[in-house]
Amino acid sequence: MLLSILSTLALAGNLVEASLQIISGATWTAAGTNQHVQAHGGGINYVNGVYYLIGENKLNGSAFQSINCYSSTDLVSWTFVNQLLTLQTSGDLGPSRVVERPHVIYNDASRQYVMWLHIDSSSYGEAKAGVATSSSICGSYTYRGSSQPLGFQSRDIGLYKDTDGIGYLLTEDRANGLRIDKLSSDYLTVESATYVWAEKIESPAIYKSGSTYFMFGSHLTGWNPNDNVYSTATSLSGPWSAWQNFADTGSNTYTSQTTFIANINGVVMYMGDRWISTDLSSSSYVWLPLTISGTTASLTNRVNWVLDAQAGTWATGPTETTPEAESSTQVRANGAILVSCSGCSGASEVGWIGCSNGGTLTFPSVSSTASGKTTIRVHYTNGDLTQRYANVIVNGVSQVLAFVPTDGDRTPKTSVLTTTLISGTNTIRFEGYNGGCAPNVDRLMVPVS
Repeated sequence: MLLSILSTLALAGNLVEASLQIISGATWTAAGTNQHVQAHGGGINYVNGVYYLIGENKLNGSAFQSINCYSSTDLVSWTFVNQLLTLQTSGDLGPSRVVERPHVIYNDASRQYVMWLHIDSSSYGEAKAGVATSSSICGSYTYRGSSQPLGFQSRDIGLYKDTDGIGYLLTEDRANGLRIDKLSSDYLTVESATYVWAEKIESPAIYKSGSTYFMFGSHLTGWNPNDNVYSTATSLSGPWSAWQNFADTGSNTYTSQTTFIANINGVVMYMGDRWISTDLSSSSYVWLPLTISGTTASLTNRVNWVLDAQAGTWATGPTETTPEAESSTQVRANGAILVSCSGCSGASEVGWIGCSNGGTLTFPSVSSTASGKTTIRVHYTNGDLTQRYANVIVNGVSQVLAFVPTDGDRTPKTSVLTTTLISGTNTIRFEGYNGGCAPNVDRLMVPVS
């Protein structure tokens, strides 16, 4: 029932027909909340034809708020489903607590979904692992308590269910190194040590290709990214190979930290967090196809790529047109004006959309031969300290889009607009939402086909 992590990467030679794209580092707006997806430090489970993304809610900072669950059938459009664990008045899940890196596996015997998490004080002085259970993947979980597994520290954790059904806790023990610990048959307790690396590695994730296990992880650099590494073995008890990089050296794993390695119907997908320590709610997700060949893993950066989960294929991103917001062909009304933008493609953008005057920006002639559900990248700036929102109307159909803060006008970011286009000419209008100001819009990136 869970997402299988057993196959090697299936490459696609040509673009698949779908124009839905995975955009790393962008604002992903969730249906049901109209907020940037809050599922940091987590992973994906596949249950009955639906993908579930489970992770940390950082909307109001680093202290525990909730563990969230979102659902999707295409891994691009996400809908908020439930808070699996919520803030309590006291205890492990109480105010000012650290509750991080939730991962879930299904226990076939007990028919329970078992979640393990990092549990800690705000000073990270407790270093414990907690466990919770539920009868449904996205239901409310019963918290069962925490401990230091086998008496050792436990900080960043991962979870792995092997092909024989045995479960393992992957845990960073600051004093001794990265650990693989075997779980009890019900997955609720740690039974024995399987392997310990002396090296200091955190954010662990295991993927199995054939008879080879791959352990991925990060060096210890706080919220700052680094060149993440991997090690391989034919047995979880070792011997394991020396650690080596899997992304370009010096890239800091494309400004991300490993959280999970998913198998999407044969496509191996790296999942990482791009942390923003000054505003954790704006932290984004770096999801990229991971190439596994024998005992070698390699990752290449991509601005956008197309995943066909049903077919089990992926392809490079489509050719795009880039209509500029400041172009004379666009229509500004009700106080929306051109403003300078040092980091924008044309050194200017359109601002004062929404706000007190109800400004609007319309792209009246967006051409594409794409027909159906499509991903459009919206380049924008938002100089506020919190998210802005826009009501975006595409061919008469409206939806709310979120836009996390940017570094003033120096570094525009991207928000993902998933909408239905018609083949030919489309109209896209940006308005304010609930009386607020929408972001400043730089340009759109629209698939040609």
